[in-house]
Amino acid sequence: MASDLIQKSIDGDVASFEELIKEYRTYVYNIAYRMMGNTYDADDMAQEALIKAFKSIHQFKANAKFSTWLYRIVMNTCKDELRKRKDVTVPLEEQLDALADDKEEKYDPLIIYEKKELKGKIQMALNKLSNDGKEVIVLRDIMGYSYDEIGEMLEIPIGTVRSRISRNRIMLKNILQAEV
Repeated sequence: MASDLIQKSIDGDVASFEELIKEYRTYVYNIAYRMMGNTYDADDMAQEALIKAFKSIHQFKANAKFSTWLYRIVMNTCKDELRKRKDVTVPLEEQLDALADDKEEKYDPLIIYEKKELKGKIQMALNKLSNDGKEVIVLRDIMGYSYDEIGEMLEIPIGTVRSRISRNRIMLKNILQAEV
């Protein structure tokens, strides 16, 4: 089904592209949110990335995974925006939707506050990493991709993936410890 939608999209069928993207909207938004750090910028970057994907769908190679191809577009869109901003610190948008799965925790103000504070510290620490550093940490530790998948997405050797993750985990740990 997805391969049919991809082919129809490549052939210029807008409705097929819209159908195809429905299942990837959350995926695209989550990547953009982790890179940008707030909902407003994530919405903008997700929208911009989807427009770029539509305009360049004809470049998609069937031997690659669509999600990997789409991921590269989202990451490049976010990186370009962050490069434009350079030193601008992105404010952290508060989120309430993913705070707790446990019913008791959802209604305990202290737990909600502590989780929001921790998420805020982690996002601010992520924002202090280089774009490449943030990218590998988001892919591995937040989105759960394997080293092989990350290497494929970023088109880098697995050894480079491992060293970037290791180096940036240490940097992230140091940033978080300095906050305490």
